[in-house]
Order: sequence, then C-alpha cells, then structure tokens
Amino acid sequence: MYNPAAASRSVLASRTSSRSVTETVNGSHKFVIKGYSLAKGIGVGKHIASETFTVGGYQWAIYFYPDGKNPEDNSAYVSVFIALASEGTDVRALFELTLLDQSGNGKHKVHSHFDRSLESGPYTLKYRGSMWGYKKIFKRAQLEASTFLKDDWPEKNRPVGVVVSSIDWSKLNTKKVPESEIGAHSGKGLENEEGSDVTFFLGGESFPPHKLVLAARSTAFETEFFNGMEEDEQDIVVTDMEPKVFKALLHFIYRDTLIDDEELFVSRSSFLPSVSESFAAKLLAAAEKYDLPRLKLMCESVLCKDISIDSVAYILALADRYRATELKSVCLQFFAENLVAVMQSDGFEYLKENCPLLQSELLKTVAGCEEEFSGEGKCRSVWAQFSDGGDTNDRSVRQQTWENGVDRSQSLWVHLSDGVNNNDRSPGQEP
Repeated sequence: MYNPAAASRSVLASRTSSRSVTETVNGSHKFVIKGYSLAKGIGVGKHIASETFTVGGYQWAIYFYPDGKNPEDNSAYVSVFIALASEGTDVRALFELTLLDQSGNGKHKVHSHFDRSLESGPYTLKYRGSMWGYKKIFKRAQLEASTFLKDDWPEKNRPVGVVVSSIDWSKLNTKKVPESEIGAHSGKGLENEEGSDVTFFLGGESFPPHKLVLAARSTAFETEFFNGMEEDEQDIVVTDMEPKVFKALLHFIYRDTLIDDEELFVSRSSFLPSVSESFAAKLLAAAEKYDLPRLKLMCESVLCKDISIDSVAYILALADRYRATELKSVCLQFFAENLVAVMQSDGFEYLKENCPLLQSELLKTVAGCEEEFSGEGKCRSVWAQFSDGGDTNDRSVRQQTWENGVDRSQSLWVHLSDGVNNNDRSPGQEP
C-alpha cells in the first residue's frame, strides 16, 4: 500500500551539498615612468597611463598624475591611481602600490590592502573608469629628493588581486583513481608466454618474450629484430650475459621496475675489485647494451649507495666503462672531496693501471672543487686535505700558486700520477 507520509519522509531524508570558494586571482604590473622632469607641468588632473594589463579576466591601467589630481593641492603632491579599463560592474579587488627604492637598499614605500584586514572587505569598482589610489601619495619635492627617483624616472609595482567566487565542484565530486596496472598486466604476458614470437637462450635457460614489446622499449632490440635478422628467425643465443641478469632486464622492459632480488640491493662495501661482478653492475652493462637509459639510472642509483673511500675508484671505472654519466659525476665529486684518503687506497692504484685517461677528468673536478672552496662553497679545499696530512708519511706538500709563477694544478698532476706515498722526494722539492 502506498504511504504518502513515508514517501515524504524518504524525500526529506535525501541530502545534497555544495561548496562556495571565494579567492583572489593575483597579478602585478611594473610601471616605469622615464623622463619624469619632462612630465611635470602637464597640468593638474592630467595623467600618464601605463599599458593595460589583465588580472582576473579584467583590464587594468595605472594612472600617474605628476601635478596631482586635485586642483586644491596646488601641484604640491603627485597622485597615483589604478583604474578598471574594461567593462565590468561591481568588480571587487585588493590593491597594493609599491614605490621602488632604486638605491639598492630595499626601502620600498608600500601601500597595501593585502596585509591588513579591511572593515568593509575588498574595494569595489562600480564601472569602467572607476579608480582606486592615492591623491597625496608623495609630496613632489620629497619625491624628487628621494631614492625613489633615479635617472629621472620612478618605478612603481602594482599587484592586483581580483576577488572571484565559484562553486568548487572538483572537491565535491571526487573519485580516487587506482594506480596504473599496465606493468602488472604486461608482466603477466611475459610470465604466461602467450603470443611469444622469439626465444632467447642463455646458459641453458630459455626466455620467450614478444618482439614488439622489446622493440617498443629498446632501440637496440628494434634494430636487431627488424633490420638484423630474418622474419622467420625466432631463436637468439646470448653468450655475454647471465640468465638472471637477462631475466631482470625483461622484468624491467615489461614492468618498468627493478626486479625484486635481494642480491641486487645488498650492500657491497667490501666487494672492491669484484664490483664489475655484482648484480647491479651486470644489469648496468645490460642496460647499456640494449639502450635502456631509465634502467641505467636505476642501476646507477643502487651503485651510488656503495660509494666509499675504498670502493669509489672501482665504481668510477665501472661508470666510465658503461657511460653511466650520473654515477660517474657522483664518483668524481666524491673522489675530489676525499682525494688524499682515496689516493692511499688500493682502488687508486687500480684506476691508474686500468683507466689512465680518467686522471684528466679527475683533475678538472678537483680544480672545480678548489674554485667552489675559494667561493665559500661546500667543498673542502684539496690543498687543505694535503696540508692536514691524512697519513702522508709526514711529507709536507707545498702549495704552488700563480704568484710564484707555477700553476699548482701541475703539482697535483704529479700527485695523481705518482700517488701520495712518494718518499723519494724531499719536502717542498719541485717535481
């Protein structure tokens, strides 16, 4: 049976909501009046206007009255106003006028509505041509003697905030969008092998991915599949990579994430010369081979965490080999900031023997570190490191300067070439 009372109660129980947002749309305009002295005498009530500018959907202009706006002031004051220059009714706005101190001392003269509470709220401009401003902003004699006037022109900055109201529908009708699942979905395609059209063989294991997926992610695979092999060829043997590394490579290609393998993230502060045998290093090499720059950055990030006095030389050599520019930059900077200590490590000897060309790059980084130190930057002076010792077998290292006609970088080059522990030279002896 239909019950009108129950239906009425049901209607009354429904709820709706809305939200009104009132805020300001801010903008500003810098008005430079060049040739102020020539503008004097144009007459009381006559102004110089700026270009119009838009804030909050309305056009505005700044009016400067060099002889004042009111006849009764007898040209003793200058006046400044901002005017609504476009059609509009009851436009509510906040204003701020700043006369810029051109002496560099920052003592600007500011008149602002923004930083104080107005009893009647924002100022309302009724129609086009309505103005807000100051009839007596400055006595003309004081302005002409002040630092606000330089090279015969004053500068004015006029922020404007137009008050607008609207219904914020975006916050009333929201729906959380779940994270993308494309990686999980494409990863399943790799796992179930459906539609596979190529098979890679590595160390007794096989991997059947999809040519189009690999080619879309890697220009190296694209070239190999569509320019370097027959269409019906489906088997590829890879001899320079371990199966677990290739598996991690495919995981990234399909899921755009690093494989969840503890061996990849384990700290290797003690691996030293075997750094190239680490999982992260091998995956870095694979990323370089198959032109996967994002994977390279991920591997570089992992290796960065293992940089230390003992390991930096080996990691630097690795970064140079696989053109890992970000990792190389971090290593060079760490090397320069800890030069004396690193030069006494076994890794430095390894670097000299295997990567002699890196010494010139290291020298440039050290020179840059010296410049930053002289400019009160964060780098510790390399020469201060030498002066402090750091187990240099009591051998003093005399700073070379341009004042005595010798570039001290030449002396540093000898240290990089010979190492710190060179007891054949007497203290202070030139190389």
